[in-house]
Amino acid sequence: MNHPVTEALWLFSQQYIAAWQSRYGSLPESDLYEGLASPCVVKETDEGVLWQPVKRSDNADLSNIEDGMEIRLREDAHAYFSSQFSGDMKARLDNVHFELVQVWNEEDFVRLQENLIGHLVTQRRRKLNPTLFIGTTDAELEVISLSNLTGEVILETLGTDKHTVLAPSLAEFLSQIKPDLDDETSFSA
Repeated sequence: MNHPVTEALWLFSQQYIAAWQSRYGSLPESDLYEGLASPCVVKETDEGVLWQPVKRSDNADLSNIEDGMEIRLREDAHAYFSSQFSGDMKARLDNVHFELVQVWNEEDFVRLQENLIGHLVTQRRRKLNPTLFIGTTDAELEVISLSNLTGEVILETLGTDKHTVLAPSLAEFLSQIKPDLDDETSFSA
């Protein structure tokens, strides 16, 4: 898929790999993915799994969510979640630190869709504008989300309409973020 979001996500992924290799001298390593099949797996070690992002070759999309929720999702959301397999990646934008939610394998893609449906159902019940989470933060109730109405990327407080706009588009957001390897304890993910 030749889409600005796909290209920006792949570029950030390569920056993340380069930053990890510069700091640790290897590909990213995580014990969270032990025993989980994925095209991302390069090698299993005593400490975990060495991995790297891999572009998807199939035509995955989020049409199951659209059908189930009777909603049309932004093309940016389809591009983001269906362009690659990858481990989650720590990132930052200015003073906002977060972890980009990624898809590890096909089973993870199914689970992600179920979680996105749950998120949208909750928003619908609370009469909130629909968003799709793309990142998690250390704050339990704050997530990085894509607004399905405006296309903006926001720092959202779950269950409320409170949010801060981080970027006017997902492609711009992905092009502005930087790998965040400063928190060593967070890298069993």
